[in-house]
Amino acid sequence: MTVPLLGTARPAGRARGGLGRVVPVVLVVLVLVLLLAPGLLSRTGPVDTTDAFLSPPSAEHWFGTDQLGRDVFSRTVFGARPVLLASLLGVLVAVVAGVALGVLAGAAPRWLNAVLMRAVDVLLALPVLLIALILIATAGSGVRSIVIALGVAFTPGFARVVEASVRRLRTAEYVQAAHVFGSTGLRTAVRHLLPNLMTEVVVLASSAVGWAVLTASTLSFLGLGVQLPQPDWGSDLAAGATSLATSWWLATFPGLAVTITILLANFTGDQLMSALDPRDGLRLRQSMPRLLGRRPAGPAEPGRSTGPVTTNRDGAVG
Repeated sequence: MTVPLLGTARPAGRARGGLGRVVPVVLVVLVLVLLLAPGLLSRTGPVDTTDAFLSPPSAEHWFGTDQLGRDVFSRTVFGARPVLLASLLGVLVAVVAGVALGVLAGAAPRWLNAVLMRAVDVLLALPVLLIALILIATAGSGVRSIVIALGVAFTPGFARVVEASVRRLRTAEYVQAAHVFGSTGLRTAVRHLLPNLMTEVVVLASSAVGWAVLTASTLSFLGLGVQLPQPDWGSDLAAGATSLATSWWLATFPGLAVTITILLANFTGDQLMSALDPRDGLRLRQSMPRLLGRRPAGPAEPGRSTGPVTTNRDGAVG
C-alpha cells in the first residue's frame, strides 16, 4: 500500500474546491426561498397560535413554541426575510455610494482627495452600530431606516478600498494610453477603472453582508427594527432572552440563525477571494474589520502592499 506524500495530496484540494463551489450556490437558492417564498419551508404561519404553550422542541414543533403557542421554527424561517432584506439592500446602497465616492476621490485633485478621505476617516473612526443608532434615532425605526443606516455606515469602507485602487490604477499604462487617445475622465472610469475594481468590491460586499446581518439583528434586538408580533431574528431573540433558564429554545434558535448566516457569508467571501484574486485576497481579508467601521485606515500608497504574501505551487495563499 502506497502512502501519498503530504505535499502531493491534491484530491483534498479538489474536494475543498468543489465544496467552495457548491455551498455558495446552495446559499443563494436558500436566500431566494427565504426572501420570496418562506412558506415552502414552513407549514404554519409565523403568527398562528396553538394550544401548546412553551412546548419544547418535538416532532410536531421542531423548534418548540413560545408563550402564545406560536411555532418557533416558523418564526425563525419567516424572520429571515426582514433581516436578509435589510442587510442585502443596505450593502447594495453602500456599494453604489462607496464606489461612486471612491472613484471621485481617487480621480480628484490632491486637495479634494484630502478633504473627501478625511471625511471618510472620521466615519471609519465611529463604530457602525453607533452610526446606525444615530440615523435610526433621527429617521425612526423600521426596515427602511435600517437599510439607510447600514448603507451610510458601510459606505466609508467601500470608498476607502475603491479610492486606494483608483489611485494605484491611475498610473497604469492602459489608463495613461486612454488619456493620450482623448478619453474623458468619466469614460476612463467606467470602461477602464471600474472593471478592475469589481474583484475587491464583490469580495468586500460578500463579507459585509455578514456584518450587516449582525448589525440589523442587533438593532431589532434593541427594539429599533421590526416590531412584534411580526417575526424577526433580533426581536424574537430579545423576547426569549428573559426566559433562557426555563425556555432555552426561544432565544437559541434565532441566535443560531444569525450565527450560521454570518459564518456562511464569511465562507462565501473567502471562496470569492480565492477564486477571483488569491494574492490580494489575503490583504483585503486582513483589513476588513478596519474597513467595516472598527478603526480608521491610513492612506494607502499607490502600488504598495500591506505585507508580504507568498503562494505555494498550487496558487494558494500561504
